[in-house]
Parts: sequence; structure tokens; C-alpha cells
Amino acid sequence: MAARRTGANGLPPSGVVLPTTAHLPTSTAAASAAAQQDALSVILVTGGYDNTIRFWEAWSGVCSRTLNHQEHQVNRLAISPDKRFLAAAGNGTVKLYDIATSASGSGGANVGPLVTLTGHTANVTSLAWHAEAKWLVSGSEDGTVKIWDVRTASPQRNYAHFAPVNDIALHSNQGELISCDQSGAIKIWDLGGDCCSHELLPEEDVPMRSVSVASDGSALVAGSHNGTVYVWTIQPGVSFTDLQPKTRFPAHSRYLIKVLMSPDTKNLATCSADTTIKIWSTPTSTNAPRVSLNGEGDGAYKLEKVLQGHQRWVWDMAYSADSAYLVSASSDHTARLWELASGTTVRQYSAHHKACVAVALNDSSS
Repeated sequence: MAARRTGANGLPPSGVVLPTTAHLPTSTAAASAAAQQDALSVILVTGGYDNTIRFWEAWSGVCSRTLNHQEHQVNRLAISPDKRFLAAAGNGTVKLYDIATSASGSGGANVGPLVTLTGHTANVTSLAWHAEAKWLVSGSEDGTVKIWDVRTASPQRNYAHFAPVNDIALHSNQGELISCDQSGAIKIWDLGGDCCSHELLPEEDVPMRSVSVASDGSALVAGSHNGTVYVWTIQPGVSFTDLQPKTRFPAHSRYLIKVLMSPDTKNLATCSADTTIKIWSTPTSTNAPRVSLNGEGDGAYKLEKVLQGHQRWVWDMAYSADSAYLVSASSDHTARLWELASGTTVRQYSAHHKACVAVALNDSSS
């Protein structure tokens, strides 16, 4: 797991805010928002190749709202931490929807976005919100990562990856951004220094499909095209770019598509073209980090459950805030809600007419 490192300097992005409430209906919106409070306490949304975005009642499994995402398919969805906005990634654009309006059913299926972010020249593959929803990050097959001021619909930062970007993740310190690409590189962007501070190349010429960072900032996880998972530890009290290889292990025999750390950091979920989702327990050892070639020893991630039920590729996943549930999206046109304690499907969401490739869930109480 070779690494290259460069210097950093400068200031972080500042003054980047979301559209003000002037973009939203006023008194009527406030009244309806109060009435919708219970319905909006759990936001579950899926998107797919049928050019639709669907809002779901999580527990009943009923599709409560469908939006036409005109012009192209939905590649990725991301709900802002305050549950006000939904970002939908498509071909060359990111569209930002007002959730209260979109979920309420007013305006029919053709509710337009508040803002359309244009600037990418190919499919947008990944999205990440700032923790306070001050800005939005996107990654694209055009080989760039952009940080957007959604108030002005213009990118404030533009980072060149020189290869199609497959995934991005924000560190919990909000000052570092991690991205991975089709050439196999994982890059860490120092937003304060406005540069790439660190680069990892786990496997030469093997695409890195996905990255995830533990919510406590203790670990970076990445998954490769050939099904291998890589883990680096981040030492407490040490800068993020001082990474230590922890372990690597084969997770799937076919293409690995996404890795996702649970909010409580106790589990890692991986999904694949093999139609399964695997849940791995994270190691609790406090011994010094070490590389484990076969997934054994102090750095080992133990396979706890294999979630089976999808009939085709599993493209996306989202954890509930308490880490007790996982939602998945699949090429079999469905999404599923899994209870992780039992490893069973408790709800299936069926309405898409083509592959369901994106899912977003926000059930946090904050």
C-alpha cells in the first residue's frame, strides 16, 4: 500500500451557505412543515435508471411520492444533515431539491429543483454534504472533484483526479476529503491547504470503487474492483494524513461496489455484483496497527452476516442513525430494509421499473 505525500497551506472554504429560506414558500410552507414533521422524521429516498426519485414511508413500504428526474438517470442521492435538501447526481449535473416540498406531493411529479449545479462534463458518481450543510462535494467520471457553493450554483474548488472518480467521503473533522478513482488511486484533499496532501495506491491498475471514513475519525476503509477491502488506522491525536496500514482482506469474489462504516463504527458493510451484502465486525484490539495479508490477527475484520435476497447487483447502501438497520439498492429494481440483528429483510420497496442504484436515508433526531 504505497503512499505519496506533499505539502499543504492556505485557508478552508468559508462563507459557503445553502439557499436561504427565501427559496422556500413562506407562511404556508411553515404550517405544512409542522404538519409533516412526523412524516419527515425519517427520510428514505431511492433513485434509478428509470429517471425517477422515489420517497418512501420506511415502515409501511409505501411509495409516498415520485419525482421525475428529467433528462437522465439518477446515479447517487444525498440528504443534507438538516433534512432540508436532497441532492441528486446525474449526467453532468447535480440537482438540489427542497425535501419538504418534494415529499409533500404538491406540484405533481414534475417538481423542479431549487438549484441545478452544472460544470461536470460526465456522469456525477458521488456526493457528500458538509456536516452543517454549508457546502456540497461531488465527484465525476470527468476526473474532477468539485466543492459547490449551492447558493450561487458555482464550484468554489475544483480538484483534478486525472481519472474517473468513483467515490468520495468527508472526514468528520470537515477539513479533509477522501476520493478514489478508476486508476486505483485514493487521494486525501486538505481543504485548508487547498491541495492533495496524501495519495495511496493499494493495487497498481486496479480501480478503487469506494471509500468510507469512521465517524470517530479512527479509520479509513476502501474497496477495490476485485473485491478486496483495505483498512488504514488514523492514530488519535495525530494528523489525518499520518495513516497506518491496518489490514486487507478479500470481501467478495466479484466486483465490490461499496464499502460503508456504520455510524457507531462497530461494523463495516460491503456490497457487490455477487448480489450479497456482507456485514463485518470491526476489530477492538488496541495493539499497534499491522498489515494482515489474510484478514487474520489483530487487524482482522470478522464476517458476521451475509445478507441475501437481492437477485442482481447491489449498488448502494445506507445505515440508520443507530446502526441497527441498513437499506440497500439493487439492479433487481428494488430496495430493501434489513434488520441487522437478525440479518433479515423487514421491508422491500418495489416501484422502480429499471435498476435501483441509489439510496439515501436520514432518520437522525438531531
